Amino acid sequence: MKHLAIIPGDGIGKEVIDVGMEVLDAVCEISSFDYDGELFDIGSERYLTTGELLTEEDISGLRKKDAIYFGAIGDPRVKPGVLEQGILLKMRAVFDQYINLRPVTSWFPFVPLKREVPFDIRFLRENTEDFYMGAGGTFSGSRKNASVKIKRELYELDMELRTNSSNGDDFAFEIGLLSKKGITRFADYAFSYAEARGDKKVTLVDKANVCTHIYGMQRTIFEEMSREYGIGLEYMFVDAMAMAMIVRPETFGTVAVPNLFGDILTDLGAQLQGGLGMGGSGNISPEGVSMFEPIHGSAPDIAGQKKANPIAAILAAQMLLENQGYPEEGKMLRDSVRHCLDNGLTTPDLGGKLTTEDVGKAVCRYILGQKK
Repeated sequence: MKHLAIIPGDGIGKEVIDVGMEVLDAVCEISSFDYDGELFDIGSERYLTTGELLTEEDISGLRKKDAIYFGAIGDPRVKPGVLEQGILLKMRAVFDQYINLRPVTSWFPFVPLKREVPFDIRFLRENTEDFYMGAGGTFSGSRKNASVKIKRELYELDMELRTNSSNGDDFAFEIGLLSKKGITRFADYAFSYAEARGDKKVTLVDKANVCTHIYGMQRTIFEEMSREYGIGLEYMFVDAMAMAMIVRPETFGTVAVPNLFGDILTDLGAQLQGGLGMGGSGNISPEGVSMFEPIHGSAPDIAGQKKANPIAAILAAQMLLENQGYPEEGKMLRDSVRHCLDNGLTTPDLGGKLTTEDVGKAVCRYILGQKK
């Protein structure tokens, strides 16, 4: 019995997670997989009512679970960044989910590229460091003063720039941080993942030609890990990688990318495979509680209209099953998605006429039909 935390969240998150739960129930009927799910009321509605984001009580309850199944976060009534930082980013940090796994797969015929060459990229995005740590602020002063100060130690920067009261221009800054420990465990996971997949190389994406310090150290550690595993390492600058994903996505397998660039490139990848409604993701804590979610947002413009594509949530459930030791059941979910796409059983974003619930029912029928 697996113990799952269910967090539908906001907007269409509630609709697609409902479908995902029905699909997991269908899997239970025909396999040894079984679970119980506890609903956690974490999202914009509670925040608007109580001011609570992610509480200590939430964290304590979530720690007791085997995995988290998450819908979406976001509400136009809440200032951007409040929910994302206070819930999603905090959850990734608290549970040390330092790997964000996002597959980018050629789900034909919905791939917008003219070249019908299959691809299956596995983006491993470092999930807890880089420019997503909230180390930043604003201050007033001169450009020269800013240049001098930003070269100082981080402690001095934080203490002095925030209290700078001299006349002049206004400045904003954001600091990216990578630790040796963080890079080492990220590199180790990337090469181990590539080894398990049978990939002959890991592609490391960065911008080391400009951000020489932060990504220079990352390159050094990845080179050491490459030699240790006996697996090749290639470098791609993030701008070149964006172009290469359009013209030759089939040449990439395991791709390691820092947090900020990973956020951008994986959304590009989502469009390459057919849209945001086609992408599942996993926030992986190899030693703790992992969280699985569709990559799309809460989409308030279509919430409640039964138009939301549940495939991303179903593929997130597939990743959850695989993570929890049920690879055959995970493959079954992937096969069910392929079945729906092949037979036009899709929502309007993919040219179909089915509702969110209808797609879920079609997936369940396929799964239940596999019972022997």
